[in-house]
Amino acid sequence: MTTQTAPAGKDVSVSQGGKSTQTMTAVASGATGADQPALDRGRTSIADVVVVKVAGIAAREIPGVYDMGGGLSRTIGAVRDRVPGGRPNVGRGVKVEVGERQTAIDLDLVVEYGVPITDVARDVRENVISAVERITGLDVVEVNVTINDVHLPDDDTEAAADSRVE
Repeated sequence: MTTQTAPAGKDVSVSQGGKSTQTMTAVASGATGADQPALDRGRTSIADVVVVKVAGIAAREIPGVYDMGGGLSRTIGAVRDRVPGGRPNVGRGVKVEVGERQTAIDLDLVVEYGVPITDVARDVRENVISAVERITGLDVVEVNVTINDVHLPDDDTEAAADSRVE
């Protein structure tokens, strides 16, 4: 992975050998020189993917959140999770916009049947804001929560019953 820093307040694109471009945002600028305190020597840049992962993990910590993402992304994720050596995608269902010092986050959730949706959404919003601000130092200006589906208790037993192999 290539790490680059940008002047304060500027976004830079990082190209990694012809692969996808990753956006990084400088959140702290610094001065150079031995007479400067250590805190001011250099810059810190946070990639968008960092905010995506932190928000995804924080959202999944809340009881009542069954899964994240829309229907197609959940289907692809289920296949990916079954592949040996595959890692779960903690960023599934998370979209972010990262600015100079602020970020906005959109979450797509599937909740368990029977839990109060407004309570789950509020708890997810609070946990995501707390985690992202604590870990990245960015100010979270908004967290939009979309409930895409409700997981029914019967969904798990039907999937097991449909299997042709025991």
